[in-house]
Amino acid sequence: MDTYLETERLALRRFTGDDADLLIELDSDPAVMRYLSGGNPTAPEIVRERHLPNILAGYEKWGGRLGLFAAHEKDGGAFIGWFILRPEREGPLDEVELGYRLRQAAWGKGYATEGSRALLGKAFTELGVRTVWAETMSVNQGSRNIMEKLHMTLTATIPTPSDMQMVEGSELGGVRYEITKEQWAQQ
Repeated sequence: MDTYLETERLALRRFTGDDADLLIELDSDPAVMRYLSGGNPTAPEIVRERHLPNILAGYEKWGGRLGLFAAHEKDGGAFIGWFILRPEREGPLDEVELGYRLRQAAWGKGYATEGSRALLGKAFTELGVRTVWAETMSVNQGSRNIMEKLHMTLTATIPTPSDMQMVEGSELGGVRYEITKEQWAQQ
């Protein structure tokens, strides 16, 4: 495995062209997709023809330093989901998004916090990042709790994108959290 980052319990790696089935399985779980699509699965052809090629193109664009990374348990190697650390499409490389999507079997084990904390460390110490941001639905208290554990600060409320109007709580919009390198260093 071409490891991008390791934590105590996780190994993150770059996706390959052979990983479509992992992404399809993850996006087929209604609970995983609850705050993204209202529980509707992502069509397999969208994953194969759009999502995975975009993930791989991101590695090219950012020299493999930023992007979407497959997460596996170090003990046994089970795929648990993915983490993201990347700028907006045409955004500056020193302002990146942090996020994750995990299988239900990985929920409640602290993996989201563990992987995100490690990615913050990498962003601020190795990648020259100045600000890390994350967004979620206002009603997604689980993700909001993780952002707060990471000492990220609520900086804005955001409107619900038009393609997410069917999501539970969409009328409440979303939230954006941020942390700067200076804030991270003070922890």
